[in-house]
Amino acid sequence: MSVKEFFQIKELPFNNAPDLKYYYSSKPHQETLTRLRHVIENRKGFALVTGQIGTGKTTLARLLFEELDPQLYETVLMIVVHSEITSEWILKKICTQMEVENIPSDKPGMLTALYKRLYELNEKGKKAVILIDEAQMLKHRDIMEEIRGILNFEDESGKLLTFIFFGLPELENNLSMDEPLKQRVALKCELKQLDFESTKNYIMHRIKVSGAKYNFFADDAYRSIFEASVGIPRVINTICDNAMFESYLIKEKVIKKETVDQVANDLGLLAL
Repeated sequence: MSVKEFFQIKELPFNNAPDLKYYYSSKPHQETLTRLRHVIENRKGFALVTGQIGTGKTTLARLLFEELDPQLYETVLMIVVHSEITSEWILKKICTQMEVENIPSDKPGMLTALYKRLYELNEKGKKAVILIDEAQMLKHRDIMEEIRGILNFEDESGKLLTFIFFGLPELENNLSMDEPLKQRVALKCELKQLDFESTKNYIMHRIKVSGAKYNFFADDAYRSIFEASVGIPRVINTICDNAMFESYLIKEKVIKKETVDQVANDLGLLAL
């Protein structure tokens, strides 16, 4: 008998992959989405979403990408995987993703071609949006200068392209390499950890989505999960997933506080 069969669920609910069907609309996340929609709709140009590891930045970026109607928005989601990319690379990537035809090989040519494409999209009534996840990996001054240059593309109604950066708190320090760019940030949002009630609701939501017929955590287990995870969704998932497996091994269909505490201890987390 597998873990899924033991708990009578269709799939494991606490994987850390950014599966949008498990998205829990906490108040901080919902408020951030509302603010980002405002920035995009009004073509304000540049917004930052920062937060500690595991607070849901990637999920939020993917959710925003999925919800923007392709009939109204030309949206690109870019994920930065290392810190050695150049300004030329990112400019060419933007041109490619924005479907610029016959991309020139030189930077001035690329900028001119990108401007024409953005102007064309604007004439068609489409807003151009670029979401960049792991943006703290953008560490070179010339990249910041390139972004600032693109933000100069505008008309009387606003910017022709809106950037939204998602990253760790150090992202703000990176922006300090180009003070004029930092001054152009129209919105800053910091994703906070979940409080106790949101943590409990988050867990129950994921259990429900997995097809469970009952909430298999004991009432007093939620407090231990919250205290050990300090409300960080990724850590909540790790604790819950391990607790499910340990409970499966000892054939307990209700996961006890003691099991959660042991898992948290094994993971090197503080469980009170």
